[in-house]
Amino acid sequence: MEKTLNNFFINENVDINLESFIYNLIAVVILTYLIKLVYNKYSQSLSNKDYFSKNFVVLGITTCIVITIVKSSLALSLGLVGALSIVRFRAAIKEPEELVYLFLVIATGLGIGANQVKITSIGIVIALIVVIFLSFFSNKKLRKIDLNIFQLSFVLNKGFTDEMFSKILIILNKNCKEIDFISMSSEKNDTSIHFEVQPNSIQSISKINKEFKNAKDLKIIFSRKNNISL
Repeated sequence: MEKTLNNFFINENVDINLESFIYNLIAVVILTYLIKLVYNKYSQSLSNKDYFSKNFVVLGITTCIVITIVKSSLALSLGLVGALSIVRFRAAIKEPEELVYLFLVIATGLGIGANQVKITSIGIVIALIVVIFLSFFSNKKLRKIDLNIFQLSFVLNKGFTDEMFSKILIILNKNCKEIDFISMSSEKNDTSIHFEVQPNSIQSISKINKEFKNAKDLKIIFSRKNNISL
């Protein structure tokens, strides 16, 4: 019985065609980079898009490599199941839209790693066209509905203290009808806090800017909710 199982695992190994593998990697790079471009241009996410999307290509390549290796050996596939069962992923997904794009990238790596290049390419391109189409009509509605809603970001080089955060909330409460805290993100030495606000008036935007005019290492970014910068 043991000999039979050993023979089964050994015979299941399949040689990987190097030329085909390289072509697959090139296809993954092209498709994931296309996903990255669409995400950066059409995403409604308030987090740092460039920082988040720069991992798309690497994630797609990694997924493709894993699937290519696993499909060549049943023993490796069983080993992968065991390895992943002890891995716990704690990365916080701030917005559902980010999860959608991650699934697109992973699906690209899975499909091309399984040598389904044509089907995967067609599927990803159609999915991206749908994303662009929905984004276009979504933004068209938001121009009418959320004309007075702004995205407000505070970027500080040295990180936010409790005192600074409290000052921001006090000033926003004084100058805005509605305030929604969206997210906080960090990149290198920069820390960003993102809000959606409805100012009391257009003059309130100027008042907020004046309040933080003398703040060191602090940058304030106002933009329309439909991503039209002011």
